[in-house]
Amino acid sequence: MNPTVDRIAHPWGGRTPYDRHAPWPPRRDTFLADGIRPQDVDRWVRTASLLHSDGDAMDVAVRDGTVVGVRGRAEDRVNRGRLDVKDAYAWQAGASPDRLTRPLVRRDGRLTETDWDTAMDLLVSRSRDLLADHGPGSIGFYTSGQLFLEEYYTLAVLARAGIGTGHLDGNTRLCTSTAAEALKESFGCDGQPGSYADFDHADVIALFGHDIAETQTVQWMRILDRLEGRDPPRLVCVDPRPTRVARRSTVHLAPRPGTNVALLDALLHEIIRTDRVDHAYVEAHTVGYDELCRTVAPCTPEWAASVCDVPAAAVREAAEVLGSAEALLSTVLQGVYQSHQATAAAVQVNNLHLIRGMLGRPGAGVLQMNGQPTAENTRECGADGDLPGFRNWANEDHVADLARVWNVDPAAIPHHAPSTHALQIFRYAEQGSVRMLWISGTNPAVSLPDLSRIRAVLAREGLLLVVQDLYLTETARFADVVLPAATWGEKTGTFTNADRTVHLSEKAVEPPGEARPDLDIFLDYARRMDFRDKDGGPLITWHDPESAFEAWKRCSAGRPCDHTGLSYGKLRDSGSGIQWPCHARAPHGTERLYADGVTWARPEDCESYGKDLVTGAAASAEEYRALNPDGRAVIRAAPYVPPHEVPDGERPFHLTTGRTVYHFHTRTKTGRARQLAEAAPEVWVEISGADADAHGLGEGDLVEVRTARGALRGRLRVTGIRRGLLFVPFHYGYWDTPGGSGPDAATPGRAANELIATAWDPASKQPLFKTAAASLALVTPATGPAPAPTTTASAPSRPEGVRDTAGGRAALVEEERP
Repeated sequence: MNPTVDRIAHPWGGRTPYDRHAPWPPRRDTFLADGIRPQDVDRWVRTASLLHSDGDAMDVAVRDGTVVGVRGRAEDRVNRGRLDVKDAYAWQAGASPDRLTRPLVRRDGRLTETDWDTAMDLLVSRSRDLLADHGPGSIGFYTSGQLFLEEYYTLAVLARAGIGTGHLDGNTRLCTSTAAEALKESFGCDGQPGSYADFDHADVIALFGHDIAETQTVQWMRILDRLEGRDPPRLVCVDPRPTRVARRSTVHLAPRPGTNVALLDALLHEIIRTDRVDHAYVEAHTVGYDELCRTVAPCTPEWAASVCDVPAAAVREAAEVLGSAEALLSTVLQGVYQSHQATAAAVQVNNLHLIRGMLGRPGAGVLQMNGQPTAENTRECGADGDLPGFRNWANEDHVADLARVWNVDPAAIPHHAPSTHALQIFRYAEQGSVRMLWISGTNPAVSLPDLSRIRAVLAREGLLLVVQDLYLTETARFADVVLPAATWGEKTGTFTNADRTVHLSEKAVEPPGEARPDLDIFLDYARRMDFRDKDGGPLITWHDPESAFEAWKRCSAGRPCDHTGLSYGKLRDSGSGIQWPCHARAPHGTERLYADGVTWARPEDCESYGKDLVTGAAASAEEYRALNPDGRAVIRAAPYVPPHEVPDGERPFHLTTGRTVYHFHTRTKTGRARQLAEAAPEVWVEISGADADAHGLGEGDLVEVRTARGALRGRLRVTGIRRGLLFVPFHYGYWDTPGGSGPDAATPGRAANELIATAWDPASKQPLFKTAAASLALVTPATGPAPAPTTTASAPSRPEGVRDTAGGRAALVEEERP
C-alpha cells in the first residue's frame, strides 16, 4: 500500500534522500477524484505542468470523456514522477461551471452570446478597417506565458508578417523578460546555460530572490532530498522574507528592497579580493573583467552593510561559500527580476559564474528562471517582443533570413526599432493610437501595475478589446469580444520549461461547448484575413498542431534553439522531455550550454548588441563589434543606483509583492480548485513582530496599506520578515470568488497591484513590482487570524490561535516509490 500525504499540509511531500552525483530517485504522485480508483481510469494521456515553469511531466486520467485526475511520470528527467501542489488539484478548474462555452460580443453595453462566424467577422471587419485607415500600428496583441509553442509561433507570424505590427508582447514581460535580457547581455543570446540535473551535482546552491519552495516546488523537493543525503549542498539565500529556503540555508541575506546590485557588487568584490577567480577561464572566454574589477573595488562588505542593511560579516560569509564552491549552481527569479536595477542585478549573478568559471559542467551553471510554464516559448517564437529563433532585430541579415523562412519581403517585418513592450502597448491604447487590442490567456486587470489606470485603458471608448480566455475574468468583463478558449488537456501542443526541456502535451478530452484551441482561433483569423506571402500563396500554410510544429522547426533550423531533431513521434517515444538544441549533431538534446565557451556571441550571430544596464540605451553593431569582436561572454559591470521611491515619514514602509505556493498568477485556475482556494482564500499583509508591536498591531487585524497609487485592505500576518517591510500576495483580484460581484471604486480593494507604480527596468522593460513606499493603518481589530498559509514563508512567528493549514482527506495524494 503506497503512503498518502495531505499535500496542502505538506506541499513537498515525503523524502527520498540521495547522495551527490547519484540519480534522483523516482516518486510517482497520483491524485484522483473522490471515488475514482486507478483501475477505473479508461486511459492516461501525457502532458506536463501548466502552472509554473518546471515543466513537470504528468499524465491525465480520463474516464467517460472527463478528466478525473493526474499522476506524475516517473521516468521524466524533470520531476521523476512528482507533482507540484497546484498540479495535483487545479485540473479540476477545467470543469468549472463558469467556463466560457460560446463567443460573446458587446451589444448595448452588455456581453451577449453569439456564434463564431459573427464574432470572427467582427474582428476581421474591424482589422481591415483599421489597417486601411490607420495602418498596422493601430492593432496590438498581448499574449500569455501559458499557451503552446505552436500557438505563439502562429501568433507571431500573423502579427509580424500578416498585420505588420510592432505591437506584440506577452505577459512574460512581467516575469521573464529580465531573464532573457540578462542572458543576452552576458552570452549574446537567450537560452538557459544550466540544467535541472545540476541540482544533483552542485556542492553550493545560491538562490537570488527566488523562493523555489513556493514557485518551483518540485525542484525544491529535489534540493530537500539532497539535503538529507550524503554530501549535502550548502545553500545561500538572498530574500527579505523567512522562506523555507532561508530556513535551510547556510547563509541567509535579507537585504533592504532595491539594493540587490549593491549586495551582488559586494559579493563580487570579496571573491575578487580573495582571488577566487578562475583567471584562465576569464582570459579564454570573456571580455570586461577589468571594468568589473574597477566598478566593485569600493564595494566592501561594510559599504554593502550600510546600503543593504545586512551584516558585513554575513556578506563575507556568503562570499566565502560562493568562492569556495567546487560546483556552484545559481538560480534567480522575481526578487531580482521585479526589483530595482533588475537586469543589472541578474547580470551580476552571471558575472559571478563567469569569473569563477562555473558553467557548462555538472553542478556548475546558472538558471535565470521563468515564472510561467511556456515563458521560454514566447521568447523562442518571438511572441515576447523579439524575433523568432533568437534573431537580432537590428541585424539585417537576421531579418532577411526570417523573411526567407516566411517567404515575405524583409520590409514586411517591422524592425526599424525593437518591438513595443507590454506597458508601452497599454500606453498607446490609452493615448488612442492602438485602437484594437487582442489579449489572449492573461488577466492584466489584475496582473499589471497601477490597476486603476489599467481599468480606464481597458474601458476606453474607441478601443476594440478582444479577450481570449477560459472564464469571464476581470479583464474579459471589459471586452467587446470574448473568445472561449480550450485549455490544457483539451488541445495538443508542445512547450519548453525553464531548463530548455521540450514536452508534448496531448489532447485528452473535448473542450466544453464551442470553446476552441487558441491555435484554431489564430488560424481561423489568419484564413479570414487572407494573409499572403510574396508569391501570393497563403502566409500560414499549417493547419494543426503537428504541422505548426514542423513549420516552427524550419524557423528554428540553425538557430540557438534548434528543434530540427525533435518531432511529435520522438517526444511520444522518449518517455521524457528533451532539451534543445536538438539537431543532427545533438540528436538526444543538449543538457548544458557553453561547455566549451560561448557559442552565439559573435557580432554576426548574437541576438542583441547589448544595452547600458543603467540607462537601457542600446549599443550599435559597431560598438558591440569593438567590444567583443571574437564573440566571448561579456562581463558587464553595473554600479549601484538608489531607487527612486523610498520610505519617508508619510509612507514609512517598503512594500513588496509576490506569490504563495497554493496559487498561480491571478487564480483563474487555482481559485477554482477547492483544496487550493481554501488553503489561501484571501489576501493578507505580512509584517515583522517588531513593526507590529511598534504600531500597536497584532495577528489578524484588518489593516489598510496605502501608496501614492491606491489602497488595499487585508488581514495582518505577523512573521519573521525583515523590519520595515510589508509583503502582500498579488494573486487576488476584485472578485472574492470566481464569478462574484465587481469592485466598489470607493472602497480599497484586495488587488496588490492597485499599489504599484507604472515603472520598468530600463534594459528589460520588466515592471518594478517590488519597490514601493507604503503606509499602514488599522481599520478594525482582529476577529481571528489572517487567512495566510502556515506552511510556507507566511508562517506566523506568533502561532498562538492560528490553525495549521491543512486539506484533510480531500487533499490526499498517493506517493508511490517505484
